[in-house]
Amino acid sequence: MNIIELSGIVKKYFIGKPNELQVLNGIDLTVGEGEFLSIIGESGSGKSTLMNIIGLLDRPTEGGYTLGGMDTLEQPDAILSRLRGQKVGFVFQTFNLIGRMNAQKNVEMPMLYNHVPPKERAERAAHLLEIVEMADRAKHQPNELSGGQKQRVAIARAMANDPDVILADEPTGALDSQTGRLVMDIFHGLHENYGKTIVLITHNKELAEETQRIITLKDGDIVAAQYGRGHKENAKTPAWAEAPA
Repeated sequence: MNIIELSGIVKKYFIGKPNELQVLNGIDLTVGEGEFLSIIGESGSGKSTLMNIIGLLDRPTEGGYTLGGMDTLEQPDAILSRLRGQKVGFVFQTFNLIGRMNAQKNVEMPMLYNHVPPKERAERAAHLLEIVEMADRAKHQPNELSGGQKQRVAIARAMANDPDVILADEPTGALDSQTGRLVMDIFHGLHENYGKTIVLITHNKELAEETQRIITLKDGDIVAAQYGRGHKENAKTPAWAEAPA
């Protein structure tokens, strides 16, 4: 079953003006439920624009987009906002944590918007911080955390509403190689043991090779699609990331 179906996606800016710019040229892409997919490309290839459309942060100029069986194109902004909050979790290179809130409260925030009761919010946030090995930093604010610790909190926050899809935009881009390895191991654990569909946006071909399928964008077009190593073999999952029996 496909959870993401994109058909003929075109994205233009400054429509009808002399400086009209077309960033995506008719993208056809499906992502299966539980798939770990990477989208790679150089700066300006259109991968961030595509991620914004997949994440319902932006609308395409032309084409069709179905998320979890729902046609998104004719939905009002309020419905898309609710769908985004329930179906999609975001992890960004810059972490995007709220500075005045500790790790626990940052993870609870998406659940607050989704009207989850306070006790349930607190319990789920604590559990998610345990999964990413950040339980001992739950009361720390972002300025008291390293880059890798911030990203682990951001991953826990992305999981807050148990989304169907996690979109990770250059999640290791601001991290050293050792810390980046830990972050990738977390994603593998979420995929293998919790069945999460993960779309990784990256320019790092080595990271992309770890996923099941690699989509290459260039100048707004898909120019290659191939299997990664994850299609045949799974990376070893750390014990702490294993799902409970």
